[in-house]
Amino acid sequence: MPDRTISAPASTPVDSAAVLAKVGEAAQRKLLSATAIENIRAWLTEPRYSEYAPLVADEIAAGKWKELDEVFWTIIPFGTGGRRGKMYPIGSNAINDRTIAESAFGLASYVKDFATTTKAGGSQADLSCVIAYDTRHRSRHFAELCAEVMVAAGFKVFFLDGYRSTPELSFAVRHLHADCGIMVTASHNPPSDNAVKAYWSTGGQLLPPHDQGVIDRVMSCATVTRVPFAAALAAGKVVMCQGEVDAAFIATLVKQSWPGPRELKIVYSPLHGVGASAVLPVLAADGFHDVELFAPHAEPDGDFPNVPGHVSNPENPRVFNSIIERAKAVRADLVLATDPDCDRIGLAAPLTSNPVGPWRTMTGNQIGALLTEYLLERRSAAKSLTPEHYVVKTLVTTDLAARIAEAYGVRLEGNLQVGFKYIGGKIDEVGPERFVFGCEESHGFLVGGYARDKDAAVAAMLVAELAAQAKAAGQTLHQRLDALYWQYGCHAEGQVSVTMPGSEGMAAIKALMARFRQDPPRELASFKVRRVRDYLSLKELEPGGQPRPFDGPAGDMVMIDLGPPGTYVAVRPSGTEPKVKFYTFTFEPAEQLHDLEETKAELAARLDALAAGLTSFAQLKA
Repeated sequence: MPDRTISAPASTPVDSAAVLAKVGEAAQRKLLSATAIENIRAWLTEPRYSEYAPLVADEIAAGKWKELDEVFWTIIPFGTGGRRGKMYPIGSNAINDRTIAESAFGLASYVKDFATTTKAGGSQADLSCVIAYDTRHRSRHFAELCAEVMVAAGFKVFFLDGYRSTPELSFAVRHLHADCGIMVTASHNPPSDNAVKAYWSTGGQLLPPHDQGVIDRVMSCATVTRVPFAAALAAGKVVMCQGEVDAAFIATLVKQSWPGPRELKIVYSPLHGVGASAVLPVLAADGFHDVELFAPHAEPDGDFPNVPGHVSNPENPRVFNSIIERAKAVRADLVLATDPDCDRIGLAAPLTSNPVGPWRTMTGNQIGALLTEYLLERRSAAKSLTPEHYVVKTLVTTDLAARIAEAYGVRLEGNLQVGFKYIGGKIDEVGPERFVFGCEESHGFLVGGYARDKDAAVAAMLVAELAAQAKAAGQTLHQRLDALYWQYGCHAEGQVSVTMPGSEGMAAIKALMARFRQDPPRELASFKVRRVRDYLSLKELEPGGQPRPFDGPAGDMVMIDLGPPGTYVAVRPSGTEPKVKFYTFTFEPAEQLHDLEETKAELAARLDALAAGLTSFAQLKA
């Protein structure tokens, strides 16, 4: 098979001296940041970027200084969800052929060396990688590009041909006993974005030390060798495996089901993503046959038309407006929606048994609490629950899940940083045999040991089972949630973000996080600050006291405990987007509840005040 490189000589020579002179002029006029100038010069002069030098020169000739600064001011990093960003043909801070190929090369290089040091006999033979992709623009192209790089590095590639979900990729890595996996998706980001998520042999996203090991290889990447996709396919180095994997995946998910009522009418939207490939067959196999695919969102389309703002995020209640109208028209009981790569799920349900009455969406925390109760109750009734069983959540996921787990006498593993990869890592650390459920506030859920990433398809099945059970008992999902509040106390959580794009935004984010650590607010929403926990230094500080260590997972996050018990906030930079996220939490104990609706309103107002205080602090201090 012939090889080719990603840095083939440019067909049109570039007058580097002349172009660099223009870059120097732009630098004097302060049109480019210092780091952008450094990266642009590399792309113009270093052999590994020679294929892209003409494109860089064209942008410079056109005076696209703003665009050039945006795509060159840094090197696009690996975050909690892989390497993600805006697509642009050139640039170290953009998703393009070069940065995608570097990512695949870095993964291949690290996995090969790891195999040498850990496998019996130090062999690199029989290395394999699973690759899948979603409905975004250029996803198939980037998937083939990754396959070309992996084959050239000596890997056999198992290729899921057709739009498939991220959890199916995670499952396939385990099912096929592969050494790694690559998923091409930018999840719920805007249509302009794309990404690669790298997976380890566990089926989970990269964790320390492997994440840094891959990053180091990406940063040192020079020439990337490729084998043309068609040639690799003909030689059997790329194997199309979607039929086998699809059947095994669906069968495995249905094994997570529970018997019970199935009389339920569902309207489901994949939000123009891959979800129909997983959610529909799983629901059908579990006995839910009255399921309508929401037509305006059914077509796979990377532009995400008919979705507010063209952002297919089931965390956004506005996404559900048109689906709810259809649900009312057909007198449905439940609305489900999944994000483009089908690893997150959102829902809406009627507030009463009247399907044409008012509906409301649920947050990820609320869905997680309902499913925690459902799974523990079913296991308890089946006498398959022991004190060794455990539920996993992150630090910014609702404490209602923790209280439910405690009530059922099972362990909670909740001292985890943000990102489902840490939940997957905890499953491997503790063992999957007693794992019951994993949940995170951003609408990610998992049961069973078949994958190490969140799965919207299995969550859709369990939510449908719970909704059918509630309907048979004359209840709605919202009424089920209220019952949890009466039993365990009323929990309320919120989230607000401050976006800070570009090189200036990154500096502002760092400065803001530093001030939360060094000079945090003394009070928020009229509540005195009781304690500040810095997860970067793993030191906590009480007013007037001295910093002292505490036990926690290291990460770039600050948590602030306030006066009322159960009222606190968390602050962290997003791992995938240029923003700071503020998480707010508050709570009213069950024994103090008198009027639940009144309490909900009071807690909602408290969350609004906390968010306003955090936002004000960020604007004043950033």
